[in-house]
Amino acid sequence: MYERISVNPSVCSSRACIKGKRIPVYLIVKMLANGDTIEDLLEDYPTITREDILACLAYADELAEEENVRAGELSE
Repeated sequence: MYERISVNPSVCSSRACIKGKRIPVYLIVKMLANGDTIEDLLEDYPTITREDILACLAYADELAEEENVRAGELSE
């Protein structure tokens, strides 16, 4: 499902990363949440692409949605 995201036990302590890079998804999302723009990230990390950043956001969205579903199940 996520061609640009990988989880490998031997890379970044099994944290989700941009495939082929040691850049964790959480770092990209955190930087965006703190006010960095996609253009800032592309400048700071020249080996990643806009598509990589968007894949990080899609991955985070999927995780948040799963948590939302679990929370709804618990409150019923």
